[in-house]
Amino acid sequence: MDNGASSYRRFLEGDKDGLAEIIRDYKDGLTLYLYRFTNNISIAEELMEDTFVKLYTKKPKFSGRSSFKTWLYAIGRNLALNSLRRRRWISDVPLDECYSISDGQDLEADYIKKEQNFMIQRVLMKLKSEYRQVLYLIYSEGFSHDEVARIMRKSKRQIGNLVYRAKNSLRSELEKEGFRYEEL
Repeated sequence: MDNGASSYRRFLEGDKDGLAEIIRDYKDGLTLYLYRFTNNISIAEELMEDTFVKLYTKKPKFSGRSSFKTWLYAIGRNLALNSLRRRRWISDVPLDECYSISDGQDLEADYIKKEQNFMIQRVLMKLKSEYRQVLYLIYSEGFSHDEVARIMRKSKRQIGNLVYRAKNSLRSELEKEGFRYEEL
């Protein structure tokens, strides 16, 4: 059973804790997804908040044709696209400021892993927005191709083609940067 859907149903019936549960469960992942649109963590957080404000004020109907998470991310995506249409956002938060320093025991291995992740994130930002979105939704959020198709308003076949092109583009960009796969 989809916990988000049951929490939303409870919220619609008047239980304010239902919305609090939804926010707690989905705010981080939604913020990271919206960051892919804006390249600015502050703006992504504002859009995440706007998504939950829309749930609170408009109380849109959840039909259940997809998972609750898919439906919620689609709302966030639509708000982000509308916001980007109204304004032209410029990224003013460097990507490396979004990472925290860990206190792991093997500092060298942690450092190397972070550098690899940083390189991958930097290269991802060079890709087309659609490529970044589809790779993030599938590999970071674990959505199926069907769910990504609903979120991005494309057919399953289009998503399959998009994933293929995105992976090839990512591989090409990583090779230009000198990234070696055996190090992963």
